[in-house]
Order: sequence, then structure tokens, then C-alpha cells
Amino acid sequence: MGKDGMKPVANNKKAYHDYFVEEKLEAGLVLHGTEVKSLRLGKCSIKEAFIRIEKGEVFVYGMHISPYEMGNIFNKDPLRVRKLLLHKQEINKLTGKIREKGLTLIPLQVYFRDGKAKIEVGLCRGKKLYDKRRDIAKKDQKREAEKDFKIRNLG
Repeated sequence: MGKDGMKPVANNKKAYHDYFVEEKLEAGLVLHGTEVKSLRLGKCSIKEAFIRIEKGEVFVYGMHISPYEMGNIFNKDPLRVRKLLLHKQEINKLTGKIREKGLTLIPLQVYFRDGKAKIEVGLCRGKKLYDKRRDIAKKDQKREAEKDFKIRNLG
């Protein structure tokens, strides 16, 4: 268990590489029984997932929750479309931002808060290739600086 009753399940590191995250918000997940058990075991992937707003409702596509081993006929399709729970005002606000600014919704992480499955949704802007290269260069510089610092302190 992490701080404030949060138990992480899955992280989307690729999202931070491919997008600038402008805003984050928390949404509930509509799940069936065996999916919750599978999530508790940490069997979830959101690397290829994306979020769409259709007819005033929010859905996550491409989120993979592995079938629960002890489950039987009650197991659901691992890649089925899942509904997200958000307030109507939040959905309207997101719809407006997506339309006007060319932003997209990406799942950033899945976790349990106080026993309920939650998903962190990021309102993101796509990075250009040169932005990605700049980030990689910064990361390399930081790694080199840490390496030099470590060598200096040991010698």
C-alpha cells in the first residue's frame, strides 16, 4: 500500500515519452468480478490503451486485463471496452478541450484507492520527433552526470 490508501497496479511509462501531459484526473472503472480479482494480482497492461468519449460517456479501449486463473465461465474478454466513471461536468469539460486544442485522452496508471479500482487519465498533447529526441538527450546527460558524480565520490 502506498500513501493515502493507493495500491498501484499498472503504469504507462510510454505515455510520458510520447505525449506532454497537460492535466490529470481520476476516474472510476466499471469492472466485472473476475476482472477485479485479476487486477488485484497486478495482471493489467495499459501500454496500447486509449480513451474515447462517445455520446456523453467515456470508454477505455485496448486495456488488457488477463483472465483470472481461478475463474471459469465468468471470465470476460481481456481486451473488452470498459466504461469510465466521471461526472457529467468533467466529461463536458474534456470534450470541449479535446475539440478545440487537438488534445487526446491517455490512461496513465491503474490503481486501487480505498478498495476501488481507479484509472488516472491524462489530457495529453502529442510530442513531435524532435521533442522526443530532446528528452532522450536530457536523460542521457543526467545519466552521464550521475555516473561522473559516482566515480568522483568513489575515487
